Amino acid sequence: MNAPFESAAQLRKAIRRGKFTGPTAGHAAGFVQTNLVILSQRYADDFARFCELNARACPLIAMTKPGVYRPRAAAAGADLRTDVPRYRVFRDGDLQTTEPTDIRLFWRDDFVAFLLGCSFTFENALLKAGLPVRHIEQGRNVPMYRTSRPCTPAGSFTGDMVVSMRPFAGDQVEMVREITRHYPRMHGAPIHVGDPAEIGIADLSRPDFGQAVTVRAGEVPVFWACGVTPQLALLNARCSLAITHSPGCMFVTDLQDEAYYVP
Repeated sequence: MNAPFESAAQLRKAIRRGKFTGPTAGHAAGFVQTNLVILSQRYADDFARFCELNARACPLIAMTKPGVYRPRAAAAGADLRTDVPRYRVFRDGDLQTTEPTDIRLFWRDDFVAFLLGCSFTFENALLKAGLPVRHIEQGRNVPMYRTSRPCTPAGSFTGDMVVSMRPFAGDQVEMVREITRHYPRMHGAPIHVGDPAEIGIADLSRPDFGQAVTVRAGEVPVFWACGVTPQLALLNARCSLAITHSPGCMFVTDLQDEAYYVP
C-alpha cells in the first residue's frame, strides 16, 4: 500500500480527483469511516427501521434529508456523489457490473443517504495496542463473508448478515474483544470467534467481498458484523435504483474515532 493519507480531507480530495480508487483501510487514522447507502425517499423509513432492528450490522451514524448530498455535520465540504472511491449501483434488485467513481449522473432529488458505522474505526485502536490487522499488513481489502445468520426484516428489506474477518493469535482474542466492544456504533465486539462453518462460511480463502488474507498457524479467525449487510437486503428489496459504496471503499468523515468510544 502507498503511504497513507493522514487526514480525511486530503483523502476525499484525492478521491474526488480520481487519484484514489481503492480500499480506505489504513488511511486517515483517527477519522471515522462509514458505509454508505443511498435510496429513494419512498424506501427510507423501512430502511431506517431495518438499521434499527439490525443495529449490530447497520449502526446508523447519520441520515440526510431528501436530495441532500453534502453531509455537513459529518464532513464539511464533502460530496457524497464524488467522495467515495468506488460505488455500486443496484437497479430493480440487480447489481450493475460497473463500479463508477462518480454518481452525479445518477443523483435524484428524492435520494436519502445513510451513513453507517464501520469497523475500520476500531482498527486504529487495535493498531495502537500493538495488535496486527492482517489486511492492512498485506495491503489488501478486508475479507467479508455472507453468513447463515438472518437479519430481522423491515418492509421489503431482508437478508442474511455479512461479516468481516481478522485473524489473531488465540491469546490475543480477549484483548481484541475488550478493545472493540468500546465501539458499539462501529460494530462493537465480535459476533463469532473460531470455526467459520458455525456461521455458514464454507471457505475462508474465498470471501464473498474483499480479498482473502493469510491465517497463520496458531491464529483463529475473528468475525464482526459488517456494513455490507444492507447490500444483500437491497438485492431482496428490489428498489428501482439504489447506490452504495463498493465493499472496503468507504466514505471518510471528519468525525473523530474517539467520539464513538464508549467506556
